[in-house]
Amino acid sequence: MASRGAALLTRHRRNLTLLARFGAVGATGVVVNMLTLIVLRKLGPHFDDAVVAIGSSDYNLRWYHVYSTLAFLVANLANFQLNRTWTFRSTRAASWRSEYWPFLVVGLGGQVVGLALLTSLMHPGSPMSLPSSVFDDSSGLRSRLYWSQLIVIALVTPLSFVLNKMWTFAAVRGVGAVGVAPVPDAPAKPAVRVE
Repeated sequence: MASRGAALLTRHRRNLTLLARFGAVGATGVVVNMLTLIVLRKLGPHFDDAVVAIGSSDYNLRWYHVYSTLAFLVANLANFQLNRTWTFRSTRAASWRSEYWPFLVVGLGGQVVGLALLTSLMHPGSPMSLPSSVFDDSSGLRSRLYWSQLIVIALVTPLSFVLNKMWTFAAVRGVGAVGVAPVPDAPAKPAVRVE
């Protein structure tokens, strides 16, 4: 029983270490994402302008959707490389390409969910819309776009961690991902010596 408890503790300690590393990489990804978003906002058309109308609805594909997606792609590539080399240490376990595509697919799934949330936070007719009386875009700290993007990142990150751990970096789930050897389920029995 004690060895099972030790194995469980080791497993959870390893998962917490992975989560902490994933979070640190994610924090750098937030910085990359936000810097990319800020540059795109400064250089491109107004973020609230429509790019394409979506049918006969009140919704449009807007520049903030484009900016968010481009910022995601830049941050996703940076996050992948850091997670591959530091968080999950999978550079020897699998090829770059075999891990990047699942990481991108997981990220794109999160981005689709994120775009729906972003629309809900930005669209003035949405019940989740950030109040324009507070977020009036008078400064960077009062920007609806920046706060909406940060909220989206915070909500999508936990799902991304679980899916990437279970699928993208599955090749290293067992041995040595963070320098912790797997703990056997039961202690090995000593060999019986016959003379």
